[in-house]
This record gives sequence, C-alpha cells and structure tokens, in this order.
Amino acid sequence: MGVEICVEGLTKSFGHQVIWQDVSLTLPAGEVSVMLGPSGTGKSVFLKTLVGLLKPERGSVRVAGRDITRLREHDLYEVRKLFGVLFQDGALFGSMNLYDNIAFPLREHTRKSESEIRRIVLEKMDMVGLIGAEGKLPGEISGGMRKRAGLARALVLDPEIILFDEPDSGLDPVRVAYLNQLIVDLNAQIDATFLIVTHDIASARQVPDNIGLLFRRELVMFGPREDLLTSNEPVVRQFLNGRMQGPIGMAEEKDAAQVQQELAQIDERGPAEGLPPRLLPSPGITRPPRWEAIARREAGLRWEEVSGA
Repeated sequence: MGVEICVEGLTKSFGHQVIWQDVSLTLPAGEVSVMLGPSGTGKSVFLKTLVGLLKPERGSVRVAGRDITRLREHDLYEVRKLFGVLFQDGALFGSMNLYDNIAFPLREHTRKSESEIRRIVLEKMDMVGLIGAEGKLPGEISGGMRKRAGLARALVLDPEIILFDEPDSGLDPVRVAYLNQLIVDLNAQIDATFLIVTHDIASARQVPDNIGLLFRRELVMFGPREDLLTSNEPVVRQFLNGRMQGPIGMAEEKDAAQVQQELAQIDERGPAEGLPPRLLPSPGITRPPRWEAIARREAGLRWEEVSGA
C-alpha cells in the first residue's frame, strides 16, 4: 500500500533565483498524481526535493509521518527505501545487460541470494513485458524498452512511492500509449503512490487521479483530475488545450492587457473541451477501491487550490 506525502510551504531557490515558493499539497496514498507545467518551472526539481536529493530553503515534506527536510543522512537513507524513481532516460548502465541492470539495487542494498534475486528480477520484468530480453544491452533496444527496464529496476525493492520524471520523453505516441496503460496497470497491481512529471497533455487527461500545475514559481492548482480538466483558471485552460492565447508566453512575459484580450477571443470561440474518460486497468486487473477518493469526489470537495498566478 502506498503512503501519503504531505508538502507544506515548500520553497526552493538556486542562489537568488526562486524556482518555486510556498508549495503545499497532499499526494494521496495509492493514487496516481501528475505534475504539469511549462518548461523551466522546476518540475524535476520538485521530484528531487521530494526524495531528499535537494534541500529546500523553507517548508516540509512529510513521508510516512517523517519530515525528510530535517532528517540526518542515515535516517534519510532509510526513508528513501520507500521510493522508486524512473528517470527520463531510464538511467541504465550501458555496459550491463537488462537483467544485471534490474538486479543492481537488490545486489547493492540487500543480502538476498542470487536465486531470490533472479525470482524478483524475472517477476518485475514480466510485469513490464520484458521477459526474453534479459541478455540485451541498453544500446540494443528501443527507447520504450529502456523506459520499461528502468521501471522494472524502480520496482525491485517494492517501493511504496514511485516517481516518474517525464517518462514519455523521447517516445512516439504509440509507445506513450503503451506506457500509460502500463502505469495504470501497475498502480492497480501494487497500489503504490505514483507521481508523474510530464508535458504530455493526453497522458495528463487520461492517467491520473490528481493533477497539479506549476507556473511562475507557484503551484497554481492541485486537486482531483476532474477539477483541473474542467477548471476555468486561464493558465490551466491554456496549458491543457495547448493554446498560445493565455498567460503562458514564450518567455512568460505577457502583460495583463494582452492576456485579457487573448482570453476574450477564446471565449468567443466556445467553451473548453469536455471531460475525457480516465484510462482503466487492462482486463483481468482489478484496481482496489480508494474509498477516501470516492467520498471526496461524491462530496464535490477539492483537495487543494491556490490562487492563480
């Protein structure tokens, strides 16, 4: 079962440059959340801060009740065992075959026998559809297969939280569709807490339970998928619809008058698109009910909302 992550008042800077400030949200246990935002808004920095690789200037990140921003290195190492991370390029060792790449965390962090390691590695490779490719090197396989191998490696220590850093980068639309289905199926099978950083709007519309949007150094909104997809917040509508008209510019320098003029033109063309259906697990895979999420949606409650930038 996944664990809840509570972020409160989080601020991160590099020198005098503020990346984002006063970010507060709760990633519900066992659910899939997506973090969106224009390029350069610090989405990957946010992931690294959640896992304790970067230290924020202010705020807290509570994982299983422990604030990782204040833990000593030894205690932080223990909390990190709850995490699995899929990096953009899979981060595979080029000189190792897929089997040894996936086995690496088990050999590095556990004292399991090789027979037990083999059982776990083959189980995870089967989950991501890589059985039969154990002996292949990363350079011999497609980008989609490398992503799946990286995901299998992220799964071998049975994490309760999995972070995905732009898992769709470099993939064609068909491979992205396969990867999205794999993510939904895995979440139903292992019930871990997932957070995905992505630019892919189709994925954001179909995959998550919750969506957040970072813009101009702030968290504009975070909440249930249906709240974001039906929001009238200008920056949310612009980003989800991939339009030039709105607060987001090439260099984020639009003035208020220009934005209002563009938004008025959009309104004349009609309302935003309707709510698309959420991607369901594959046949035969049953997703356990999230009773808290069901109650939240039935009550029409919004988890978190911060005033727009």
